[in-house]
Amino acid sequence: MRLAHLRSFYAVARHGGFTAGAKALHVSQPTVTAQVRALEEAYGIELFHRRGRVIAPTPTGESLLEVASRIFEQEEEALALLRDMGELRTGRIRVGAVGPYHVMAIIAEFRRRHPGVDVSMAIGNSEQVVHGLVGRDTDVAVLAQYAPDQRLHFLPFRSHRVVITVRDDHRFARRRSLRIAELAGEPLIVRERGSTTRKALDEALQRHSVKPRIALEIGSREAVREGVIHGLGIAPVSEIEYVPHARLRAVPIGDADVRTHAHVACLRERMHTRMIAAFIDAACVLLPRAAGA
Repeated sequence: MRLAHLRSFYAVARHGGFTAGAKALHVSQPTVTAQVRALEEAYGIELFHRRGRVIAPTPTGESLLEVASRIFEQEEEALALLRDMGELRTGRIRVGAVGPYHVMAIIAEFRRRHPGVDVSMAIGNSEQVVHGLVGRDTDVAVLAQYAPDQRLHFLPFRSHRVVITVRDDHRFARRRSLRIAELAGEPLIVRERGSTTRKALDEALQRHSVKPRIALEIGSREAVREGVIHGLGIAPVSEIEYVPHARLRAVPIGDADVRTHAHVACLRERMHTRMIAAFIDAACVLLPRAAGA
C-alpha cells in the first residue's frame, strides 16, 4: 500500500467526497479517484458506498478511517515537533565545558533567546570535552584549543592569564609578581595531563628551561585549591578560576605571558546545524564584552 493512496482515501472520507478531498490535497479529482480505486482493487475491498454524488464509507472504510486518522494525526504531531525544533521553540542542546566560568554566560544568553530549549552540560578537561564532541555525545563545547584539529570549528572567546596560588604564609604571598625561574624546585600541585592550565604552564616552563617539581597531581580544581590551603604546595590557576580564600593569595608571573584560551567549538560538519549555530550566535553577542574581560 502506498501512503499516497491512503492519504487520498483519508481526504475523501474526511471531506465527504472526491472533489472536496482532491481540493484539500491540492491535486486533481481524477488522481484521487484513481488512487482510492487502486487501494480497493489491490485488496479486493470496497471502501465507499457510491450513490450518485453522495458517498459514505463502508464498514471496512469506517475501520480504515480510524486507523488512518491515528496515522495522520501522528504525522501532524511529528511535523509540529519538527517545526518547533527548527524554530528553536523546543529541543535540547548538549554542551561540554572545561569549567563553568565561561560557559554559563553563553548558556544564559542562549536561554534568553530560546527559553524553550533545554540545556544539559558535561564538565571535563579539554581532552575529555573534545572526545565528547567527536563522539557526538555533546553538540557544542567551551574549551581551550590545546591542539589544532581539522575536525573541529573553533570560535575564539576569551583569554586569561595564569597566576600562581600560594598560601598566605608562603614566601611569595606578599609579592606583587614572581619570575618564572623562581618556580624551579617549588612543590607544584597540578591538574592531570590534558588540563589546559597545566599545559600552558608546562609550555612556559619548558620555554624558559625551568624544571618543575610536581609534588601532587590531582584531577580536580577544588582539590588543587584545598592542597594549597593545607600547605602541600603552590598551584597554577587561570585567573578567572581563582576563588579567594583567607589563606590564599594569587601571584602573577611577571616575566612570562602564560595564558589559557577559551574557545567555543563544534564539529566542523555540524557548525551550520540550527541549534549549534544558535549557540555560537549567543557566544558572538558576548564577544565585545569578552574582549575586554
